[in-house]
This record gives sequence, C-alpha cells and structure tokens, in this order.
Amino acid sequence: MKINSFNEWDKVLEVIVGVPDTTAYVTLPSGNPPTGETLEILTDLAQQAFPKVLLDEVEEDFDNFCKAITAFGAKVIRPTSKYVREWFSHAGWSSTGTNLYNVRDLHLVVGNTVIESPSQMKHRYFEAQGLRDIWYEYFKEGFRWVCAPKPRLEGDYMIPFYENGNKYHKLAETEILFEAANTVRMGRDLLFLVSASGNYLGAKWLQSVLGDQYRVHTTEGIYRSAHIDSTVICLRPGLVLLNGERVSPDNCPPIYDKWEKIYFNDIISYPTEVLDFHRDVSMKIHEKLNRYNVQNDLNTMTSIWTGMNLFSLDQETVIVDERQTGLIKTLEKHRFTCIPLKMNNQYLMKGAFHCSTLDTVREGTLESYFD
Repeated sequence: MKINSFNEWDKVLEVIVGVPDTTAYVTLPSGNPPTGETLEILTDLAQQAFPKVLLDEVEEDFDNFCKAITAFGAKVIRPTSKYVREWFSHAGWSSTGTNLYNVRDLHLVVGNTVIESPSQMKHRYFEAQGLRDIWYEYFKEGFRWVCAPKPRLEGDYMIPFYENGNKYHKLAETEILFEAANTVRMGRDLLFLVSASGNYLGAKWLQSVLGDQYRVHTTEGIYRSAHIDSTVICLRPGLVLLNGERVSPDNCPPIYDKWEKIYFNDIISYPTEVLDFHRDVSMKIHEKLNRYNVQNDLNTMTSIWTGMNLFSLDQETVIVDERQTGLIKTLEKHRFTCIPLKMNNQYLMKGAFHCSTLDTVREGTLESYFD
C-alpha cells in the first residue's frame, strides 16, 4: 500500500511495531570511542541492564500486541535492530545507540510524507537508519521522504530551569531540534509540544516543510519534559483525552476550545516488580557506568502516565494497558471498545503502545477538524 496517515484515529491498515532487542546506551564526552578493556566493560554493563529474561517478557507482550492488530485486519511490519547499537562519533562526542523499540519517536507520518526528526539525544543520532529497509519498500509505491538537518549537539544546548521546586530542561534555540513524538496529528492541524524534546525552531522548520496545507500549533505550558502522547491523546474528531495532572481548563491548548475534553486523573502506578528491577538492576548499573564518566539514563523510568499511552485501531477501538482499569472504564463510558493488553515493562523500555508503533497507512483523507 501507499503511505497514507493523517491523524491518530482513522482505521489502521498498516503499522510498524518496534522491537525490544536493546542494551543501555553509553555516551562519552569525547570523540574517541573506548577501546580494549574499557570497551569490554562498558559493553557488558550495557547488556546487563536489559537481561534476556526481561527482553523475552517484553517480546511476549509485543507478540500479543501484534496479534491483536492483525486480528483487527491490519498489517504489522517489524524492523531489524541490526547496527543500531554500534559505536559512533560526531562533533567531539561518541555514543552507542540502544534499540528500535519506540519507532514513533523519530518519524512523523503526515499523509504521504515521512519526516525524519532531529533528536536532541546523542545516542539517537543514527537510530532512524534502522527503518531504512522499510522505507525503501514503501518507496516502490512512492512517497515524500524528508530528513531534517542533522544537528551538531555541541555545547550546553539543554538548559536547566526550575519551576515550582522541580528541575526541568528546555532546548536552546540554536539549531533545529525535535522528536516526532512531540506532535499530535489532527488532519490539517498538528499540535507541537515545545519541551525538552522540541524547540520553536523545530516547529518553525516543520511548518516550512509541510507548507500552507497544514498548520503547526505550538504549546509549552502543559508539560515540561518530553513527548506529548501521554498528555494529549486525540481519540476521534471533537474528542480529546487529557492528562488531568498536567492539563486543566486554565492551560488547555486553545485549539481544543470547541472539542469535548476528558480530563483523566485515575492513573495506576508502577508494578512492584518493575520498581524492584529498577532499584536492584538499573540503578546499580547506572552507578557503575558513572565511574567511567559516561552518560546514560538507567537512573530514570518514564512517568506513571505512560499508562495512558494507548493506540487507536479506529474511532471506536483502542488498545490499552490492562492495568489501567480506570482508563478503560472512562473510555467505555465514551462508547469505546477497549482491548486490554499486558505491557508492564513499558516504564523500563520508556514507551507503551503508541510510542512503539508508527501507523503508516490509515483509511481517510486530509480534512480540517477546526474550521
């Protein structure tokens, strides 16, 4: 089929689903990758952070996820993680990649256009290469393929600031930076989250690439961290699900003034076994890696609000985390059919159903839902 996806809710026909094969990333403030014994130690620690027993459990959940999508009648495409974790150097720093789990993060599908976004994360610099074989298959039918300018990622481009006693980061406006998961697609309109994973230059560049057919709206005050798909989730034309901890009537993006809004607050926290793994495995390996002056993110998990990260099969059917019973009840009250599936390790893998998918073909055409 030809690539065709304008929004988050039309019936899905083809979708890329990520693969959990992963190690921790290791980033060094030096243009020279490690060698010898240091290389062996860092490689071993990165692998220990994601043991086979964990990855097998994640793949089992993904297998059930893929079966649910294919049972709905859609085609599932899986990438290969070959080469993603290799060492590379650029502009005075070096890093490994990590995985092709969250395939939505770096690719934005808008109609028949695929846009590769310029991540602010050094370890993701060449991650998009992992989908190239898939894009070349689609290219036989033809689509518009756009890659954003590669950033240098030099100096202090992550700027810390404090708000209500909490530490956040924002991106300097020195080069174009954003991850595709900072956007939510609504036909002719896209909402772009300015945050630690997207700056105003990124929104400006995106608007210039999409042209006058589309309108890129920016929002900044609803969430300070990264990505928008556990904060603003468009379920169908005129209905949006909002993270009630982050979004209120006072800061809700004005684009939704005329839409029905569901403010959801009843999120269920981390599973006990995930907290135990993070304490007993992730944190200890993080401390060991720190002795080698490397950057990694094993000391963090995604927010509990990743539990809102659902995937729409069509305007009436959604795949959701089976643990989020409050969310399921809320959606059912709004006449949705929910397919509850297990994905307990989403917090360690830093993404759930929406993050780990990239819908390349949906039914429908370009429409405006706000005129």
